[in-house]
Amino acid sequence: MKITFWGAARQVSGSMVLLEFDDEYKVLIDCGTDLERENNPEKPKFEYGIFPFDPSLINLVILTHAHIDHSGQIPNLYKEGFEGQVLCTKATMDLSELLLLDSASLNQRKFKLIHDSKKRSKKRKDVDSRELYLERQVKEALDNFVPIAFDQRFKFKDDGYLTFIPAGHLLGAAHVYIEFWEDGKKKTLGFSGDIGRKNYPLLIDPQPLPPVDYLITETTYGDRHHIDQEEAESILAGIIQKACIDVPGRLIIPSFSVGRTQAMLYTLNKLYTERGFTPIKVFTDSPLAKASSRVYEKSVKLLNKHARTFHEENESLFDFENLIYLESNQASKAVSNHAEPCIIISASGMVQGGRIEHHIEANISNPYATILMVGYASEGTLGWKLLNGERKELSIRGQKFPVNATILRIDVFSGHGDFKDLTNFVASQEIDKIKKVFLVHGEYPTMQNFKITLEQLGYQQIEIPDKGQTYQI
Repeated sequence: MKITFWGAARQVSGSMVLLEFDDEYKVLIDCGTDLERENNPEKPKFEYGIFPFDPSLINLVILTHAHIDHSGQIPNLYKEGFEGQVLCTKATMDLSELLLLDSASLNQRKFKLIHDSKKRSKKRKDVDSRELYLERQVKEALDNFVPIAFDQRFKFKDDGYLTFIPAGHLLGAAHVYIEFWEDGKKKTLGFSGDIGRKNYPLLIDPQPLPPVDYLITETTYGDRHHIDQEEAESILAGIIQKACIDVPGRLIIPSFSVGRTQAMLYTLNKLYTERGFTPIKVFTDSPLAKASSRVYEKSVKLLNKHARTFHEENESLFDFENLIYLESNQASKAVSNHAEPCIIISASGMVQGGRIEHHIEANISNPYATILMVGYASEGTLGWKLLNGERKELSIRGQKFPVNATILRIDVFSGHGDFKDLTNFVASQEIDKIKKVFLVHGEYPTMQNFKITLEQLGYQQIEIPDKGQTYQI
């Protein structure tokens, strides 16, 4: 077999690994959007459209979970000639539908902007729109998704089997365990996907992989621990008390619509239901978050024991007094005039596009407002600027605003396992059995540090692949 790393190599986004078996059967594990390449005006040109390989020669896609940096290029794969199936869990299929259709909607707006800009200026250079798939391409792709249950050994080729193992991180997220035979010998390959963390709201703990010959593992938090050690309810309760009750202010929470928002709404529900916390209006400003919450509600069996018990006792994970979902842009903007203390949860988590920009703009200069960052923000985004010291003045859509709001950060809602979780995941593998460990999905310095850690534990064959690098196993 050959393994080629076409994405998330020495960077976080764009997960895409190509497996080529000795019978020429080709499998792509994940097919994600490369956010770093997407923001690069000098994108590399490939022989096969937007892919560095011929999509028509791929036989199968295995999808670990629904996040766009793992699933976002699947419609384009079909557009460029792929005709096979996508194997994933049922929850991943349901969430992928929402996220890919949302991407198609954003692409439609981009198409319009490109068209309008060309009409205004004939001298404007053509913008590369090859990666902008639309709703039709998404639906064509979704017709070929095949759901596979967790822990079910599935035969995907004559001498190849896969098993999805719960990874935590997101509803439906999976590790991938592959068994195959070459020259009469059985070989095994493990792919971590994104590894969750223990005791996360709603989700089950990540499960270990069986012993494998070759392991591909993510390293997002491979050099740091999570800061917050208290449980989510206690941390969020303390922040709400200071931001909305001790002083009658408002709490603005930028949050990703799928996964992060559900964890927060569930935590708020527990605060109000189990701790008798003072009910405060909570505005959830994301139609995608509302649709995602419905997927979680119908997938209760996949959640952890606490969430299943809570659902059984309260009949809902997320619905509570004073929770309001904002549907229209008009309703979203009207919240700025809400005079009472409130909590506003809105996308995107990085404060880059989406309705959250309006809420930040309307509240950044308000000394009675608190902006709570609950996740990672990539460099250059408004979220990154808030997290990295731009606390006096912030430029939003070309206008400068004084920063009078309180800026806070917590990581208790991060869906990624930290250094300890990642180390434990790899350490469950037998040192004498495993032949090679590949590190992906992390910043290069983080990978280098994590490699040293694994070597100190006794793992000697550690590789940090570069993009496009091929290994024969």
